[in-house]
Amino acid sequence: MSANAAECLRLVELHDRDRALSLAFAPAAAKDDLAALYAFNYEVARVREQVSQPLPGEIRLQWWRDTIEGASPGEAAANPVAAALLETIERHQLPRDAFDRMLEARIFDLYDDPMPSRDAFEAYAGETASTLIMLAGLVLSRGEAGEVADAAGHAGVAQLVAGTLLLLPLHRARQQVFLPADMLQAAGCTPEELLRGDAGPATRAVSAMVALGREHLVAFHRHAADMPRAIRPAFLPATLAGRYLDRVEAAGSSVLDRPVTIAAPRKSFDYWRWMRH
Repeated sequence: MSANAAECLRLVELHDRDRALSLAFAPAAAKDDLAALYAFNYEVARVREQVSQPLPGEIRLQWWRDTIEGASPGEAAANPVAAALLETIERHQLPRDAFDRMLEARIFDLYDDPMPSRDAFEAYAGETASTLIMLAGLVLSRGEAGEVADAAGHAGVAQLVAGTLLLLPLHRARQQVFLPADMLQAAGCTPEELLRGDAGPATRAVSAMVALGREHLVAFHRHAADMPRAIRPAFLPATLAGRYLDRVEAAGSSVLDRPVTIAAPRKSFDYWRWMRH
């Protein structure tokens, strides 16, 4: 393993345990490249945490755009994640426009504007979580990746719903609302009530999000019925969405202040069982 790949793996193991555990089920030849993709995803997802104002965050995201387009080869070589990602892109001829769309979507993270609608949330999921699944699928089996686009679309939305609910304590602390405005309104919850943690309205909003996640999980499993085994590791982190949603629902209003968790052995068992299907 190169030093760059080792650093990618370290970041993923430290900060993205769901994806780190999934690497055990991927072919050895693909692990470094998957780790590079997942480390890149971690780096762009945490830009908000690294800046105090949106503009520096946009500059950081633009740096990634320029790097992926090959505009800063010297700077890229000095950044282990960027260097590993560029090698992965070249080795598998990954579509650079997919990364561009992902980075464009991530600009939303930098601002406190509420997610405007369910459609906007699903579109954001498509450009982030679903795109990452598809890129991982291309690394695992380029010839079969085109067969799973619909499955990736639904899996990414379900995964983002679960992730959004897990991050409610963090988003509330930032005064950030990822729950779609039209769903909040339908649930009788204002953004202010969600941010304050008013149990009744906020719990109704959480329940609406759980229902949205399960709707996409059903569609994902329908499309995944005949999924080629070679490409399944790309979907493993998303398969945990159902278990997370169950635990969120059981936890009630406490998810506003404390995220639910799943033990690593439970995740690994779920992964093993899904890979055997």
